[in-house]
Amino acid sequence: MGRQRRWPTAKQVAYLLVPPLISASSVSWALEADISGVDGRVLVNIEAYLENIEADQYTDARLEGEIRQRTQEAMRVYGYYEPDITVELDQSPIAVRIESGPQVVIEVLDISITGDANNDPPFQDALDDFPLKQGEPLRHAPWDSLRSQFAGLAIERGYFDWGFSDRRMEVRPYLESARLYMTFDSGPRYHFGDTFITGSHIEPERLRQMQTFRAGEPYLAESLARYNQRLAETGWFSSVSVRPRLETAQELTIAPPSGGSPWWNEATASQPERSRVSSAALASALSINSRDDTRLPIDVSVEPADRHQFEVGIGYATDVGPRLRFGWQQPWINRFGHSLDHDLYLSAPEQRFTGVYNIPLEDPIRDNYRLQYGVRNIDDGDTKSLEGTVEVARRWEFENRWVQTLYFRTTYEDFTQGGQADEVWLFYPGIQWSRTRTRPQRFPLWGDRQQLSIEYSDRAWGSDAKFTRLTGDTEWIRTIGNDNRFLARLSIGAIETGDFDKLPPSLRFFAGGDRSVRGYSYESLSPRNEEGRLRGGQQMLTSTLEYQRRVTGDWWGATFIDTGDAFDNWGPTGLKTGAGVGVRWVSPVGPIRFDIAHPFDIDDAFRVHFSIGPEF
Repeated sequence: MGRQRRWPTAKQVAYLLVPPLISASSVSWALEADISGVDGRVLVNIEAYLENIEADQYTDARLEGEIRQRTQEAMRVYGYYEPDITVELDQSPIAVRIESGPQVVIEVLDISITGDANNDPPFQDALDDFPLKQGEPLRHAPWDSLRSQFAGLAIERGYFDWGFSDRRMEVRPYLESARLYMTFDSGPRYHFGDTFITGSHIEPERLRQMQTFRAGEPYLAESLARYNQRLAETGWFSSVSVRPRLETAQELTIAPPSGGSPWWNEATASQPERSRVSSAALASALSINSRDDTRLPIDVSVEPADRHQFEVGIGYATDVGPRLRFGWQQPWINRFGHSLDHDLYLSAPEQRFTGVYNIPLEDPIRDNYRLQYGVRNIDDGDTKSLEGTVEVARRWEFENRWVQTLYFRTTYEDFTQGGQADEVWLFYPGIQWSRTRTRPQRFPLWGDRQQLSIEYSDRAWGSDAKFTRLTGDTEWIRTIGNDNRFLARLSIGAIETGDFDKLPPSLRFFAGGDRSVRGYSYESLSPRNEEGRLRGGQQMLTSTLEYQRRVTGDWWGATFIDTGDAFDNWGPTGLKTGAGVGVRWVSPVGPIRFDIAHPFDIDDAFRVHFSIGPEF
């Protein structure tokens, strides 16, 4: 009869999960015992075996027997099969005197792999890394671990007919020797079969284009996991399930109990109706064909995400005061997976409304076209601006997580900067490279962010100003130990133009504020005109060094120094510098920062900075 695939039943899973949960929720009192005669790992293991004995639940005779039995079990896994154990109950703590006796030595070690896994490198690596050698003391843990490792690799790599044709540990304590035999028969390796998709509102072919495997390739569980993750990252679905049809023949020929489960009905919905056969007839057929049928169908079951999703955010920062954000996302608007996002941002100095229409390409996660549009109004001191922008972009994300965006932007801006008013139309292409890496997401203990953008405008195609504009940002977070967090940031910007007066405030450079040079108010650092009003700079340079120390739990103290300015010519005579101290609280809604900063060029001056949200 054919070999049966070995998958844990619900009862077996319960046996594995329930005892740990019960023991974790119950109260155990450790047995106080003075153990002598052994040390190292043997001593630690004996203590672990004895720690949950409740002495008051036993008579003296039973307690002594229980201690002896558990001590013997704890020592046996290290090859001590005949220890001499003395238990003295009349002492406090209880005395356990041990003479370990001889340690069993491995006389025969015979491990082999048969089947297709014999030539699979991970299995050979497991054999090469096996720590036990012939002539060395016996230890049970590596032996048990190898068995589990073979089983895990088999499930992970598609050997669903695996089994042990021989697995023995023959221990002869009187000869102080052990003979170990293990023959792992993997059977054939299964391959990916056809993919069946159910429940999708998106074109199935688009989902198949995202597959991380092809029909006919050797099965690999990691490929399924990556495919599952990619489908989830699209935002198109509220739930995603990608799994092999493990009992394909049985499911298609024998009706499941109680008329079928919802998953079975979904997984087989695309299959034609077939005659049902008895389990005996099926077993006979499987015994003949099981070795030849190694194609494993893959079932993808998805459920659509909500078509309209809303998000509201409330915050505060000293730069802009109270702020409100309202988001409206449509993760899918048609069967091709196009999406549409809108965002409304309101604060005292700035109000803006933006939208993004996303058209995914063959790889929806990494490649897409984007149409972005928005309007923005700014009324902040020397800056007044009403801006409208439309942008068409092509985006690529590479394997190394760098994102390249090529875009063409058109902007109309009616502005007044430092008392100078103008209206401009600008048409300019640009290219941007960026990458952000963080872990964990809410309050990164490790991460970095890089961004470089180059933009060019020319009167030759109708733009009101000719310029080349470059901006770059780099930010790093690193942690030493669990309590020392370091942050470094550098930002640069430069504009080459002969039409600076025609450039709107959105393209000029300003420094100062919560995320720039603390100690100075928001965008208060830039060259000024003859009337002393801010007019923005052609260049900008800012940098930050910050050290944070965990005080307790989610509370951190911080000390920092910021320096920078916006100016018209490189090599300013003196950058503005501010330094100070602060507090960080990792709240449920995100990190909250409170800083007090002193600007070095103003005596006895301090400025408070308060903001909510991550650094990146």
